[in-house]
Amino acid sequence: MAGTAIPGRLAPLAWRAAEVVGTVAETYRVRTLLLDVPGWPGHRAGQHVDLRLTAEDGYQAQRSYSIASPPQDGLLRITVERIGDGEVSPYLVDEVRAGDRLELRGPIGGHFVWEESLGGPLLLVGGGSGVVPLAAMLRHHAATGSPVPARLLLSARSLDDVIYREELERLARAGGPIDVRLTLTRSRPVGWTGYGRRVDAELLREVAWPASRSPLAYVCGPTGFVESASRALVALGYDPGRVKTERFGPS
Repeated sequence: MAGTAIPGRLAPLAWRAAEVVGTVAETYRVRTLLLDVPGWPGHRAGQHVDLRLTAEDGYQAQRSYSIASPPQDGLLRITVERIGDGEVSPYLVDEVRAGDRLELRGPIGGHFVWEESLGGPLLLVGGGSGVVPLAAMLRHHAATGSPVPARLLLSARSLDDVIYREELERLARAGGPIDVRLTLTRSRPVGWTGYGRRVDAELLREVAWPASRSPLAYVCGPTGFVESASRALVALGYDPGRVKTERFGPS
């Protein structure tokens, strides 16, 4: 039965048909799906969608994924990391092909979003696939030509695990208002000059904007990572109301 709007409440989001028009391998276990979604109402950088798969026997599985594309893109992008014992992610990463159809609803979320009117300086702290909504913010930043200073600190196990690696390297080389810092926690290539430790209070003290500049911070990653990083930022003097967090973990 379709949902019914109740006066004073938001109407339930409708499920929409989405066609996969292409895929991009980001790492050996991460893939981006490019989706054409007729009637898509638009979104803000940092929002997410619910995605639903239905098996032939009627069984359904539903998961939430951050939107990787900026609002300016004509196609909707979601980036999925394969979870070894996952029910949905192995199918999305290994089996979905152009022409396949999925169901999704959204956009969802209004807290973990950024647009130029919110200002900065902007500090983005990501762990692993937590970079996805942060990358949407950086893409939106670049698409609008925003002068707001933005800095990304991304933690990954190795260079091969860095999602959007080539794009982030281009941003790092380009200079301008966007600054990209990587820290590799398990293995580092010969000659590596970036950071080589976990994101902790000491590293954030070294990388984060001074609290005196009243920065706006977004932290995304596994629950423990987010809790540790956000506490460290508050300890550095960041206004708790300007530290936005988003966590992910097992369903």
